[in-house]
Amino acid sequence: MLALKLALVPAFLAALTIAGRLWGPSVAGWLAGLPVVAGPIVLLLALERGPSFAAQASVASIAAIAASEAFNFTYAWSCRRWPWPLALAAGMSGWLTAAMLLVHLRHSLVWAVGAACVAVAVSQSALPRVSAHVPAGRLGAADLAVRMLAGALLTLAVTSLSASMGATWSGLLSVFPLLGIVLAVSAQREHGPGFVALLMRGMVIGRGSFAAFFAVTAAMLPRYGVWLSFACASAISVVVQGATRRMLDSSRPLQAVSRETSLQQTVD
Repeated sequence: MLALKLALVPAFLAALTIAGRLWGPSVAGWLAGLPVVAGPIVLLLALERGPSFAAQASVASIAAIAASEAFNFTYAWSCRRWPWPLALAAGMSGWLTAAMLLVHLRHSLVWAVGAACVAVAVSQSALPRVSAHVPAGRLGAADLAVRMLAGALLTLAVTSLSASMGATWSGLLSVFPLLGIVLAVSAQREHGPGFVALLMRGMVIGRGSFAAFFAVTAAMLPRYGVWLSFACASAISVVVQGATRRMLDSSRPLQAVSRETSLQQTVD
């Protein structure tokens, strides 16, 4: 399972990079909402610690959307004034503050969904808005390799930590903004803060499929076991992701670059 995650996350980062080049940052952020990182982590917890432990971690994973949105919100505004190291430090401070508050939240599915909904509503209304054309830079093969390596290393760190903590922190760490960190830093360095803002707005729309996945696992794991629960959760997550596509199309501003130009500039 660890080998799968170490291969899956870098591959998904590469796919998101290409999606950002082809269809713009909003689509890349929307796709990043899929539970590609957190889902395998919680599945591993279910196999190692049992369905009940994983169900509790699933509830915490839904609440952790609020912490991820705190990172996105803080980073999106900070990167407009500061270089990426300072913006990353600010974003991580936002995530840690929210995570510490969520630990003391009442551990129930209703409360977790409520916290996630509030965070998504705040992000949707208060993230920076970009109405102008956002140019996309060129991404070299070396830069893409570094991005994929960073994703693999972060996955290893988060998996190691979540395996040694209780259900709540395991759930929170499974939703550690791993993709957000790699994508936001690289987007700021290569394209600027406008690209970051569009990326984060796409992530907000993609949260629905993430929350649906873990709501199903939280409800089904104690009664129906691991494999049926995760199979149903995956199917429902895909359905919800497809349903939010119309929201993405209606909210997406101008494309970063034309599709033809993107195909030529994806990798030098």
